[in-house]
Amino acid sequence: MPDGEAAARAVGLVKVFGEGATAVRALDGVDVAFERGRFTAIMGPSGSGKSTLLHCLAGLDTATSGELWLGQTSLAGLNDTDLTLLRRERVGFVFQSFNLLPTLTAEQNILLPLELAGRAVDRARLGELVASLGLTDRLSHRPAELSGGQQQRVAIARALLPGPDLVVADEPTGNLDSRSGAEVLSLLRNSVRELSQTVLMVTHDPVAASYADRVVMLADGRVRGVLEDPTAESVLDALRQAEA
Repeated sequence: MPDGEAAARAVGLVKVFGEGATAVRALDGVDVAFERGRFTAIMGPSGSGKSTLLHCLAGLDTATSGELWLGQTSLAGLNDTDLTLLRRERVGFVFQSFNLLPTLTAEQNILLPLELAGRAVDRARLGELVASLGLTDRLSHRPAELSGGQQQRVAIARALLPGPDLVVADEPTGNLDSRSGAEVLSLLRNSVRELSQTVLMVTHDPVAASYADRVVMLADGRVRGVLEDPTAESVLDALRQAEA
């Protein structure tokens, strides 16, 4: 795809942890681009570099070498302050552990990124979003008063409300039962189809990956293949080949 159409991309991306004999090359020259308005799953065997790739693309980690772009913004050379601003203003995060502040209500957790950025709250958008996520009657509840699925929906609302360029989801169903996990995956998929959101998700679950438009398969820190319109069966076959 043309560079201008990519929400995020990596060119020759290398990430090394450690030094000398103990160095681990987590990413080994990755070239990949993620189109705007699509839901992409990143998969691979344990240690393949999938979470490292996600973290580098989201500005949570820096590259050892190569290029990283969020839209037309190069992440190379950005200092910690610039990266913090970029994450706050242009990236939404959904993690396995929910990462909600226990002393805040659901609504306060959802609004937190906007408050930190000093941005006004679009109350109409907030109302539509929480209604679509089934949270309207849960806004005054604190995380301990919510189920795991409800907490993850709060996290999704928090990620989506600012209208980020990119939403990254790292094993978003890892702490959920199958029913709640399916609801969360459907919500992420609908955010792409109805809100034109761009979502990147790391998962180890072929069923979760089947909700995506595309799967990027990693092995040994390199891209090993791409699946369009994945099914759980096609993803499982690709995983077996990557592990072979």
